[in-house]
Parts: sequence; C-alpha cells; structure tokens
Amino acid sequence: MANKRRMNTSIDGASLEPLSPRSIVLSILLGSHPPDMPVGRILQFTSLFDLADGTVRTALSRMVAAGDLVNDDRRYRLSDRLLERQAQQDAGRAGPPPVWDGTWWTVAVVSDRRSMAERRAFRSSAISARLGELRPELWLRPANINIGASLGDALVTRGPVVVGDQERLVAQLWDLDDIGSQATAHRHALDEASQRLADADDRDLANTFVVLAAAQRFLRIEPQLPGELMLDSRLPAVRDRYNEVAAEFQTRLGAFFDRSSADRVSTVVL
Repeated sequence: MANKRRMNTSIDGASLEPLSPRSIVLSILLGSHPPDMPVGRILQFTSLFDLADGTVRTALSRMVAAGDLVNDDRRYRLSDRLLERQAQQDAGRAGPPPVWDGTWWTVAVVSDRRSMAERRAFRSSAISARLGELRPELWLRPANINIGASLGDALVTRGPVVVGDQERLVAQLWDLDDIGSQATAHRHALDEASQRLADADDRDLANTFVVLAAAQRFLRIEPQLPGELMLDSRLPAVRDRYNEVAAEFQTRLGAFFDRSSADRVSTVVL
C-alpha cells in the first residue's frame, strides 16, 4: 500500500488535514453500533491510511490509558464518557424533531469564579449541546431538542420568549450565513467523494472517510433549529447527502473487509 494515489480532499477549496491515528480510531468507533471492534478489524481499516500496525497499537494503548477506550479481550470499545458524543453524532445525522412547542432553553453560569480550564470545558459542552452564546456566561437555544445534563454549575430554565423577535435572536446566536456556506461546501465535498467511490477503488476509501468525518463534525454542532426559525434548506440537504454517502461508504468498506486476509486478522495480538 506504499504507492497509494491520493485525491485532493478539500472543503470549499481548503485541503483537509490528514486525520491522526487517534482520530481515525475514534471516528470509526463513533460510527459503529455497538461502538466496539476487534483489534484486527481496526488494523485492517487503518491500513487504508498507510498506518503501520505498531503506530496504531501505540495509539490504542494511549487511548485506553487516557480513558477514551476500553480494551476487553482484544476488542476495543468507547468508554462511557464518549457515549454522549456518539449520541450527539447520531442526533446530527437524524436531524431535529419536526415539532417545536415554541419554548427556549436558557443556560446561565452561576459560579463567579472559574478557572480558564473550567471555562473552556463549559464552552465545549455548551457548543456540543448546540447552544448559542448571547453574551459571556449566557447561552440559549430553541427547546426543540434536549441539551443534556453535562453543563456543570449552570442554571437551566425553559420557557417562551414573551417579548422580542425570535428570528433576530437566532441571528445573534449563530452566524447563519456562515453555517449555510459550510453546509454548501460539505455538500459539494460529499458529492465529489461519492463520485470517487463509484470507481470501485479501495484507495478512495480513506479520502471519503476524511470527508465524512469533516461533515459529521459539522453536523454534530450545527444548531438544529426548528423549521420555523431555520429558513435555510441547505442543512437538511447536506444531512441527507451525508447519510447517502455514508451508506455508500459502508457498502464499499464491507467489501474491502471481505477481501482482506482473514489470516492476518486472526493472528494479530496486542
């Protein structure tokens, strides 16, 4: 596999950075149900990225030590703390519910003294919950989706906007033009990846995976606004296209696994 051809994998003209061994392993497990895989299958998959087995073994060991993965008799699975991320990812693929009761979540930080690490952790959790920041320490979003319970020391309330323009509020919380532009760019990249997959060349699987992973990261945090406030058809379009290309990728990946050497898989020992 040393002489693989690589397509120019990009989003909106910007080349995508190669995924690290850790990101590759996490991405394939986050997309698996249940989220576990034997080590031999992981090594088969990472071979598509020209990664040496020793490099992947080292990454797996470090991920177990860091609490990202659990090693159970040479099968690796996501740790409990990463299952919430998988749920967020699955929600991104499914899209928002069709019905909204008009209420909003409001999340206000109540602690007046937080370290920089605590502030960063809260911000990451708020973005993962698809909240928008109105001002420091105050986050909101329509309550058409659940926001989870991992927001730390914050006051969470739910209710209607009694006075004010909700569309204007949405525009303050999110840059909708930028989100729409990102959706268009991901849609184009997915279309190109699908065309490459039609060539039936295993060398394009790694590139398609990088494009899918980038689209998935986008879908995991895009705001999933209710239909009354979204006013942009590009988000459902990129979500539908992502699911189509992901299904094509899974079919091609299954064929790749079937063609790979069973002997190699059965003799791998970590």
